[in-house]
Amino acid sequence: MSIKYSKAEVKNIQYDIHNKLILQCKAGDRVAQNELYKRYAGAMYNICRRIMNDEDEARDLLQDAFVEAFMKIHNLKELSTFSAWIKRITVNKCINAIKKKRIFAISIDENVDPADEDEFIDKEIIGHEAQAIMKALEQISDGCRTVFNLYLFEGYDHKEISQIMGISESASKSQYSKAKQKIRDLLETQKFRSYGNK
Repeated sequence: MSIKYSKAEVKNIQYDIHNKLILQCKAGDRVAQNELYKRYAGAMYNICRRIMNDEDEARDLLQDAFVEAFMKIHNLKELSTFSAWIKRITVNKCINAIKKKRIFAISIDENVDPADEDEFIDKEIIGHEAQAIMKALEQISDGCRTVFNLYLFEGYDHKEISQIMGISESASKSQYSKAKQKIRDLLETQKFRSYGNK
């Protein structure tokens, strides 16, 4: 006779398993580390890939992020915050990699006044297929792409981005506005070409 669990019970069981894995990782259990890696690697790789625009770099930074996470996991006090914690480490790894490559010195017009960015971006850009957005992201500057990813996909606000990237809030907003406009133009071009090929 099979036992049926409610959704709430299943969620609690998953939560307990997740916390147990983290505790085992704190104790240096390699099997638990591998299991936790498998659970989060896909999402963290997507962050690296979007920010770095290079598959090899994304894979390297993914590994670096998890190595650091497992080395410092004993510092994690709240087990339930692991997801946000590994995400922060991953984003920081990407930002540091960009800075080291000296491609972060971007031309910024801080006088740009991005208007109604959230509402417009949600309706106009997110309506496109993910593949089309990724293709457009590959064609914009590193500074614009980084701000765009952090704001739209990773949920950081401009104050947080300014602290992460070492730029002003107005510079972050300016880069986001530029990225948004460039991506809109690229998506329109892609759309036009796809219609032309039909």
